[in-house]
Amino acid sequence: MTQVSFFHGATDRLQAAARWVAAAHLQGTPVLIYVPEEEHAITMDRLLWTQTPLSFTPHCRADAKMAGETPVWIATQLEKMQAARQEKQISLTTKDRVLVNLTNTLPDGFADYAKIVEIISLQDAVRNPGRERFRFYRDNGCTIESHDLAKETSHPA
Repeated sequence: MTQVSFFHGATDRLQAAARWVAAAHLQGTPVLIYVPEEEHAITMDRLLWTQTPLSFTPHCRADAKMAGETPVWIATQLEKMQAARQEKQISLTTKDRVLVNLTNTLPDGFADYAKIVEIISLQDAVRNPGRERFRFYRDNGCTIESHDLAKETSHPA
């Protein structure tokens, strides 16, 4: 069953996601970041290059040819990622990756992932749909963890 970790109370959703992804990468965790808005995908790309002053988090778009050798993927459409995998451009399956869901909806094929990370900001437009997803995951038997970002200084993978 899918394990879901909710990180709530983020003042900046993308910044919090970039910090979590960087920490996960340092622990060797492969990640798929699902961020459907192109503008946010570009921002996430920039954050992963600059998040840590002396290093960066290696990443690429999920449908890039180098995705098979890259630990962190950014996808604006999960369908593109799935199509690239079918074309054998990508060697790892979704079961091998943590899905970081930066949408306000339930990701398609959520049960295909062993773990999902939900970053929830303080804005009602993000927080209220996040509460609905929390109930959905709980009602469908997912294991759920909840972390208050205002109280935590680290973001475990």
